[in-house]
Amino acid sequence: MSQQAHPGTGSAQPQSNARSYSSERPRPSERSSWVGWIWFAGAMMILLGLFNAIEGLVALFYNTFYVVGPERLLVFSLTAWGWVHLIIGVLVFIAGCALFTGAVWARAVAVVLAALNALTQLVFLSASPVWGVIVIALDVLVIWAIVVHGNELNREEISY
Repeated sequence: MSQQAHPGTGSAQPQSNARSYSSERPRPSERSSWVGWIWFAGAMMILLGLFNAIEGLVALFYNTFYVVGPERLLVFSLTAWGWVHLIIGVLVFIAGCALFTGAVWARAVAVVLAALNALTQLVFLSASPVWGVIVIALDVLVIWAIVVHGNELNREEISY
């Protein structure tokens, strides 16, 4: 026979109408401390995108800023590299903003664009060596943060 008594037998214990905390409202999801790395990656991508766009605009409009002969640049002229940096900068900026949504596609696009940005900086290294090395290091750090800690970020954790 079941644990509950039939009505009218008097052997059942009175049940309380009060609900417990866990059944009334769900507990807030615990946020991992590693989510900060994804926020860092998004912020760095936004900054790197802005800096790349500025670097591209400088190459386009103030081409005497970079002291390098045309024979030292690989593949393109300084004007073409200006357009490349401008386009990649805008795309990296957009990917950095999209990274805050927590979407898987945003993480994949961000990794691809960070790798493309690092490769572009490597090829453009003769024109701006110090800045190129800094950007490459930041791109590698962004790729690491997204690949290693990307699963820590969910859409539910970002909603306010």
